[in-house]
Amino acid sequence: MPKTLIGADVGGTKTAVAVSEDGKILGRADGPGGAVRPGRALVAATTITEVVRRAMSAAGRLTADVMVVGAAGAGREPEREELRKALRAENIASNVVVTTDIDIALAAAFQDGPGIVVSAGTGSVAVGRDKAGRRHRIGGYGWQMGDEGSGYAIGRAALGAVSRAVDARSPKTALSERVLQVTRSGDFDSLVRWAATASPAEVAALAPHVLSVAADGDQLARGIVDYAARELSQLAICLLPKMELTPPVPVAVTGGLLAPDQPLRKTLLAKLAEEPAFQTTDTPVDAVMGALRLAATASNSA
Repeated sequence: MPKTLIGADVGGTKTAVAVSEDGKILGRADGPGGAVRPGRALVAATTITEVVRRAMSAAGRLTADVMVVGAAGAGREPEREELRKALRAENIASNVVVTTDIDIALAAAFQDGPGIVVSAGTGSVAVGRDKAGRRHRIGGYGWQMGDEGSGYAIGRAALGAVSRAVDARSPKTALSERVLQVTRSGDFDSLVRWAATASPAEVAALAPHVLSVAADGDQLARGIVDYAARELSQLAICLLPKMELTPPVPVAVTGGLLAPDQPLRKTLLAKLAEEPAFQTTDTPVDAVMGALRLAATASNSA
């Protein structure tokens, strides 16, 4: 009898799930982000479970044999174990494996081979795998301590550009009107109040608008995007010495900000291509398929 597998890619703003049997996708579903926060695994598990059950319903299945969840914020064992226990309690699958969103991206991009994946969504991180299968990581420390080049960093930079423009500390920018519009702020004072209570995900949601304004030619917005691309490229550059790989090292990019239709993807790939040690690929990384690949491996070894 074929085994039912679930793969879940859980980010800060989006959760994507697929259900498969014998390599055939039976159902998919998308939902809100369910990134793990210390001490809040139950909240994440509730969000993930809702999306998984919709995918299972589309597949016509009630339970699965193996579920692999790659979640942002699950880079450390305490968070992984907390989420694993919470998901096991939902009785969705007989075997529940929790890893990071970047680990499933590695599996999608390079299968079992070496390479580096740079990810940028609400947060940012780079993870590499060497020839011995060892994983190496740089970044991914959260919006308080890092996440350079991420959606949050871009959104925060836009808010800073708007405030400086109001004070005439920097040139006027089209970001001012756009940010007021998307945050539904009637004036600058209202924006200050919005920013005081905005969550990291809400700040990160400004990033696509910054990219749009940059594409229209606004110099401040273009500077923010270019700086973000440099920061993301530095994640891969600084990770390279840890890898002990002979160049060229394959590099892939993934995450909501680096989707095929996102202008930041093109900018980042261009910067990475300037490094002779890297061999970049423009092939989209479907992290959900990476999760299903890991689920198949776990199923075969059970």
